[in-house]
Amino acid sequence: MLLAIDWLLIIEKFILIVVVVLVALGIAMYSTWAERKVAAVMQDRRGPNRAGPFGLFQPLADGLKLFFKEEIIPNTSNKFLFVLGPMLAMMTAMLTSAVIPWGGKFEIAGRTIDLQIADVNIGILFVFGVVSLGVYGIMIGGWASNNKFSLMAALRAASQMISYELAMGISIIALMFITGSLRLSVIVEQQMNHTWNIIYQPIGFLVFFICALAECNRTPFDLAEAENELNFGYHQEYSSMKLGFYLFAEYINMFISGVIMSTLFFGGYDIPFINEAAYGNVWWITLLGVGALFTKAIIFVLIFMWIRWTIPRFRYDQLMNLGWKALLPLALVNMLITAAVVLWLNK
Repeated sequence: MLLAIDWLLIIEKFILIVVVVLVALGIAMYSTWAERKVAAVMQDRRGPNRAGPFGLFQPLADGLKLFFKEEIIPNTSNKFLFVLGPMLAMMTAMLTSAVIPWGGKFEIAGRTIDLQIADVNIGILFVFGVVSLGVYGIMIGGWASNNKFSLMAALRAASQMISYELAMGISIIALMFITGSLRLSVIVEQQMNHTWNIIYQPIGFLVFFICALAECNRTPFDLAEAENELNFGYHQEYSSMKLGFYLFAEYINMFISGVIMSTLFFGGYDIPFINEAAYGNVWWITLLGVGALFTKAIIFVLIFMWIRWTIPRFRYDQLMNLGWKALLPLALVNMLITAAVVLWLNK
């Protein structure tokens, strides 16, 4: 028996996918502008101020520059993998957005619209699975370049991500003890009905936040792009839009990391001091919720930028010691304490 196809639902999800992709790309573009402006403010400079008012057209100028630059593929590289690397990096950066609840539900013409592309019951596992695949984009790009500096940077990035993903996963296990669900929409609804998870899991959030910095290769964990040691890092041999894809993927990862932290620990699209349930599925309340989620995520992006221009880069042994000797034991202790408290409360 053939199942009836809900074409309206397919169209709704397709439109949502297009909007999410365009918004993520737009935020990635203007994150480059914000990065330079934040650096300028902290260093008592002006930053971009030539292309458009306040330099607002600078990201467009940079994008056009990358798009029209000559594309160079080294003769000694593995050409297929050389092209595949930045594609994988960009694809994995965007895939995590598929399970994020961007807002609540609202009704149009008697039809309920859900602002979540896929509400799967293993949402957090999906996010971690896709994040784990992100390292392949860096490893493939670094190895396929046939450049010793690129390869060393790719090895650094891979070992760094593997090391910090362990502590990040354990911090999420502690959170799961409280929520009892892997579905992101359920986690947001629980926080809307009770209290944000940051109150119950401050240590888990701290571990997750530090690991997110390392996963995004952001300072002070940008050992894969240590220019003073590795020239230009794993994308040493890249130019044109292939280089642009790697740079865009980093900023998209920053934004998605901010959205995930907001969803897990800060109520997601929950609006502080407003009871959304009292308004029902009203479209303007839903839009306010989307705005609240984006505001929280952008605050995290600005914190990432502030840290970059404040804290110096770690040495590689310090990076590994922090991951294995500090964050991992802290995440384990937090998980055991959370498990004991949950068991005691459920007696």
